[in-house]
Amino acid sequence: MSLKQKLNDWIETKFLFVIRREEDFSVITSISITKIRIALLLFLLLITSFGISLLLSKSLLARWFDPAYIESENTAKIFELSEVVDSLILEVQAKDRYVKNIQKIISGDEFPDDLALEQEPAQLEVNRGEIDLYKYSDATLSVISEFESMPLDENSFGRISNSAFADTYFFPPLKGVVVSGYMPSRNHFGVDIVAAENEPIKAIAEGTVIFAAWTLETGYVVGIQHSNELISIYKHNSVILKSVGDAVRGGEIVAIIGNTGELTTGQHLHLELWYKGNPLNPQEFITFD
Repeated sequence: MSLKQKLNDWIETKFLFVIRREEDFSVITSISITKIRIALLLFLLLITSFGISLLLSKSLLARWFDPAYIESENTAKIFELSEVVDSLILEVQAKDRYVKNIQKIISGDEFPDDLALEQEPAQLEVNRGEIDLYKYSDATLSVISEFESMPLDENSFGRISNSAFADTYFFPPLKGVVVSGYMPSRNHFGVDIVAAENEPIKAIAEGTVIFAAWTLETGYVVGIQHSNELISIYKHNSVILKSVGDAVRGGEIVAIIGNTGELTTGQHLHLELWYKGNPLNPQEFITFD
């Protein structure tokens, strides 16, 4: 028998698959199939399995089997984290500037730092010189000179904030006599209250202590951050009873009246209120007698 004939016999050989009942061996169905059909079925099964595996590796199983998917996921997470870090850095820088401004206010400086004031004086002079290079009309120059010659209106400080605290009750820090009022034109951004010796100083409202330390000019100072961007500052104390980070309630004792610091002329409390970087007149919100 030749090789060709053997190959034909192998291909044409048929197999009969019979399915019978177990009880009586009766035939349920039968299938006639050749070896070539079996090979084709196995090939189709292999192709189908490969296609399904490829589809799953790009969709449901991509997290485990696709390196590009994992790399893209990690890249997206890194980019997202970098954006968060950048925003946190900007937030921290803004908070640092805010704290520096508060510290300057508490230490008795005239005005807090501002972004425009962070430049060196020489740089400011250069900018002014650059501005002067522009050609203004005579009418514009007259308007500018008129505004520059206008006196500073101290009543303009704090006007915008009066309505912000219309529904807020402020505790008096102590009962006493106001001997020096709010005069921003003279760099006096608060009020001086004289009271009895060892009189306790109380927080005007609920908040968090952001400053509690000694300063050369104003002695023992306490600063409290309240809601709605309001800050209250208590100067010239003899004793500080709270630390930075302490939460206080309205009317809670935070210090004892004193006569500390170079700028004091006797036992009293110097109280300041600051709202969004602007000083407020405490007597518009608090009664001290």
